[in-house]
Amino acid sequence: MNEINVTPLIDVMLVLLVIFMVTAPLLTTGVHVDLPKVKSAPMQTDESKLLVIVTSDEHVYLGKDEITGDLETKMKTNSRLQADKELYVQADENVKYGAVLRVMAAARAAGVDKLGMITDPLVVK
Repeated sequence: MNEINVTPLIDVMLVLLVIFMVTAPLLTTGVHVDLPKVKSAPMQTDESKLLVIVTSDEHVYLGKDEITGDLETKMKTNSRLQADKELYVQADENVKYGAVLRVMAAARAAGVDKLGMITDPLVVK
């Protein structure tokens, strides 16, 4: 017999593949990470994209218009948002987390596929 039997090696590799496929999703959920503060170049933004602004007193603006009623309904009826399926959220740093989360949940419920956050560039000395 001049050839090496690779059947046991293939069996071990398939078992390892199954183990990694099962455990990989478990490793990425529920992990708390404190991200480092670094200097980074600003991203190129498209000024034509729709913007939701949340002020420190929790007033919400869709574009330049203030939203006073149901945010999800306003987003569902916005033709530009429904065509692009893309939205950027710009929130004041002093606004409560819950207010931003409500805006993001309303956007997801309105069918937004791409949701981005806009921040000021951080300058580290």
